[in-house]
Amino acid sequence: MFRKAVIAFLLFIVACASVFIVSEHKILAQDLTSEERAALQTQYDELQKEIAVQQRIIKDTQAKKNTLQGDVTVLNAQIKAAQAQIDAKNITIKQLSAQIAKKNVVIVQLSNRIARGKESLASILRQENEIDHSSIIAIALSNENLSSFFVDIDAFVSIKTDLQALFADIRDVKAQTESEKADLALKQNQTADAKYVVETKKKQISSDKTQKQQLLAITANQEVEYKKVLAERQAKAAAIRATLFPLRDAAPIQFADALKYAKEAQAKTGIRPAFLLAVLTQESNLGANVGQCYLTNNSTGAGVGKNTDAAFTKVMSPTRDVPPFIDLGLRLGFDPHRQTVSCPIASAGGWGGAMGPAQFIPSTWQIYEARTARVTGNAVPNPWAAEDAIVAMSLYFNDLGADAGGYTAERRAAAKYYAGGAWAGSSGQSYGRSVLALAESIQGNIDFLANN
Repeated sequence: MFRKAVIAFLLFIVACASVFIVSEHKILAQDLTSEERAALQTQYDELQKEIAVQQRIIKDTQAKKNTLQGDVTVLNAQIKAAQAQIDAKNITIKQLSAQIAKKNVVIVQLSNRIARGKESLASILRQENEIDHSSIIAIALSNENLSSFFVDIDAFVSIKTDLQALFADIRDVKAQTESEKADLALKQNQTADAKYVVETKKKQISSDKTQKQQLLAITANQEVEYKKVLAERQAKAAAIRATLFPLRDAAPIQFADALKYAKEAQAKTGIRPAFLLAVLTQESNLGANVGQCYLTNNSTGAGVGKNTDAAFTKVMSPTRDVPPFIDLGLRLGFDPHRQTVSCPIASAGGWGGAMGPAQFIPSTWQIYEARTARVTGNAVPNPWAAEDAIVAMSLYFNDLGADAGGYTAERRAAAKYYAGGAWAGSSGQSYGRSVLALAESIQGNIDFLANN
């Protein structure tokens, strides 16, 4: 009787577990109705048309640039386009927020299903263990007849089959859960990207409105006053272009030249110039605190500080980086022992040896050298030369996914550039946020130059 009770209990547990296998719970999260989604899509499409109209006005008015009416027209169009972009992104955010709420509920439900499935499995396995440790012969002998024994065996085989199915379904649900979590992360990143655009466009509108009010204060009879405003803008643009752009471990260049190189790189890689220049600025800031070193011992990778003569044991990896560094010196004609590279950071515990504005270590530069040469046309690219460094950096960021654009992709790429495999840690994320903040400021200067 005990044996039959055990089998009956196992069948009951399996039956309960089957609820886990077949159950599909209704999504209770607040989702947009089909009517709401259709209405939002209609609004979004109309906003895209408005953006296209205003961009056409801006393009058509370029011929009238540097006239009072032309400038006012452009500013009006820029304000309207930016506002339409904000409204469009807010629609996107609303749609994504609804999807995120739905995803969160699905993930909770799937997690609960997994928990229930594991509980069922535990109960089945405990009871199965009791049967497995019983003597099959004893069970057979205890049966009143042979047919009853085989009925029990058939029941036990059925339990085994259902148990395997339960195992398989738990694996499937876990895989589904991971997929839902990945999709959730994607939508959260898309939301962050949209919010970043909203904030930057708000700042653009504020700046454009200020310029517009300044121009509207000038009447048609005050052309002289407008000429003064125009001259001030042109002087500011000239100052921006002529501003020395700092480069790590290399002489500074004019901002206009840095922007030129970044735009040339963008044409080949799709990386935003403001982002590239922001990374270079960040590296220059870091370089002021890290210092410069000379390699002195090829065998050990030891070296000294350029300005302090302080001894460093890990200036450059002797196996990974010294050979390509020596080779590069032969081809570029520099003395490897008198060429500055980055000093090692004691707190990081790794090697120094990074070269030039983009801070490539020799072994990585070796990987990107041929690709850089194809873009620049320079037979032997120089990691200390601004153009070569910017192009190589752009190629690298393309490989890191920054060409996708948006806040999330650029921040992640910057974090990987700085921290490698540890990019998700606090230092990598902090670096990425700093770069994006710098990029916003630089983009403002780029936009100003484009309009003046």
